[in-house]
Amino acid sequence: MARRTGRAGEATPLTGHLGYWLRFVSNHVSHAFARKLERRGVTVAEWVVLRELFERDGVPPSDIAARTGLTRGAISKLTARLAAKALAGEAPGKGDRRFLVLRLTPAGRALVPALAALADENDAEFFGHLGARERGAIVRAMQDIVRRRGLKTVPTE
Repeated sequence: MARRTGRAGEATPLTGHLGYWLRFVSNHVSHAFARKLERRGVTVAEWVVLRELFERDGVPPSDIAARTGLTRGAISKLTARLAAKALAGEAPGKGDRRFLVLRLTPAGRALVPALAALADENDAEFFGHLGARERGAIVRAMQDIVRRRGLKTVPTE
């Protein structure tokens, strides 16, 4: 996509780069979703933790950190924010009470499907006009880039 001439004094225009278009769309998709979550009192980073806990409730913070690519410090801060909102918190582990795990509260467990519906709505708003084949091709291309580049960190901003 990018035209590289190699001539001195020339530069490829911004719109000549695939990265420009990926970032352009991604920013709009992400900001729209963040606004939807904000109306429910949750940030994107908090949503990521809530969604992870919805699948595997009662796991150590280090597991969530490893799965998301966030630091343990970030997970600790997010857990504190979710606890202040009565959505998640720390609890003693079953085998060793000194070992803490993260758990959703009943309010947190009830909220996740509603937030997931917002994510589905956001996807439909931006990508609903694409056919299944087109969406599949985009997803496969992005997954291929993730694999080839060894990308691990879950986007939270």
